[in-house]
Amino acid sequence: MALLSFLDRDRTVAPPGFNRWLIPPAALAVHLCIGEVYGFSVFNDPLTRVIGINRSIKGQDWTIPQIGWTYSVGLIMLGLSAALLGRWVERVGPRRTMFTSACCFSGGLLISSVGVALHNIVLLYLGYGVIGGIGLGLGYIAPVSTLVKWFPDRPGMATGMAIMGFGGGALIGAPLAVEFMGHFQSSTSVGVKETFRVMGCLYFALMMFGAFIVRVPVHGWKPKGYVPSSRPQKLVTDAHVSVDVAWKTPQFWLLWAVLCLNVTAGIGILGQASLMAQNMFGVPAAVGAGYAGLLSIFNMGGRFFWSSISDLTGRKMIYCVYFLLGAVLYMLVPVTQKIHSVTFFVFVTAIIISMYGGGFATIPAYLRDLFGTMHLGAIHGRLITAWSMAAVLGPQLVNYISTYRIEHGVPKAEAYNATMYVMVGLLILGLIGNLLVSPVHERYHHPGLPHS
Repeated sequence: MALLSFLDRDRTVAPPGFNRWLIPPAALAVHLCIGEVYGFSVFNDPLTRVIGINRSIKGQDWTIPQIGWTYSVGLIMLGLSAALLGRWVERVGPRRTMFTSACCFSGGLLISSVGVALHNIVLLYLGYGVIGGIGLGLGYIAPVSTLVKWFPDRPGMATGMAIMGFGGGALIGAPLAVEFMGHFQSSTSVGVKETFRVMGCLYFALMMFGAFIVRVPVHGWKPKGYVPSSRPQKLVTDAHVSVDVAWKTPQFWLLWAVLCLNVTAGIGILGQASLMAQNMFGVPAAVGAGYAGLLSIFNMGGRFFWSSISDLTGRKMIYCVYFLLGAVLYMLVPVTQKIHSVTFFVFVTAIIISMYGGGFATIPAYLRDLFGTMHLGAIHGRLITAWSMAAVLGPQLVNYISTYRIEHGVPKAEAYNATMYVMVGLLILGLIGNLLVSPVHERYHHPGLPHS
């Protein structure tokens, strides 16, 4: 169709003189929207009262475990769609991908609204989980690979700018959703179905803004004044590796393990932050919620800070920092509980979460260093299946170990201590994996494309 030809990749090639600093706002427009998934928990309680309105009616209303699957399915589909559709993303370009992401993510919210109105949980799973999750995966990888192509001089900073938006999406989306639900709440509605509709429309408009202004550089483009180093870092290649070859290399699977272990350790705390603060220090629920919000800020800021630092230190070195410093900090968490210092606990966990966010933002640049930019989005898509795995492992480790200890007589305040030492072990394994990363052998380089 002529109308949709506007989305074609050749229509998005930037003209001479295009300002590359227009690309970060395009990426942020998408990531700030899809990052709303991190704030899904604000819908949990209202969704248990869709029938009862003022209280949950047992046997008629949904339960928290039933609703929780919506979030889990969304994250699973994020990883699967990014992995399976990565090559399509590289072929059609960022504009068509971002348009498709907007249609899926916003359409998923509208379908979810119908599911709430009909009290049909299958529609909720289909809308927010499956279709919305596909939008998450496409919207996550397309802006990142595009930014790396525009910023060969600072790939870590570039990916940090985009992925910072994903981490901060909940800081905007969660309070916005609460405000809308309060506005639409009535004697016959908890306000969720109306909120899904309005947010779906708002997010579609903002994501289309990003799709409208995004561009790709012509092949071989370099920033003005940028001269690649004649002696590049050992792990930084100027060649390219195709996605079908990349995931057969040991480097890909080492980075898969590195990301999975880093995220498993961080997400275990992030998912239980409020409850940990309450159980370990006896703080009120409101204070625990505020602490969880503070961690979100450090999660967002760490994505930009640490990934930018990686441009100076190199990606392998910054991951060593994540694992070594992270292991030390995890060992200090039980100490904070022993001396009953809430301030020290907040400081330690905030740094941990900043490096959790930094790990997400640094990994695309690490992939670019090893495999080039030809299929970066597709390779990144396959790698973030490690995130899907970690999203299951991390929270379950914290939940099951702490629950087991409490059931066997360990005080709630001390129940998380053993879990912290398990996380130390995971980080040491991640450090070993990172140290084993070496340059990709020349036999894997793509023969049909000139070097960058």
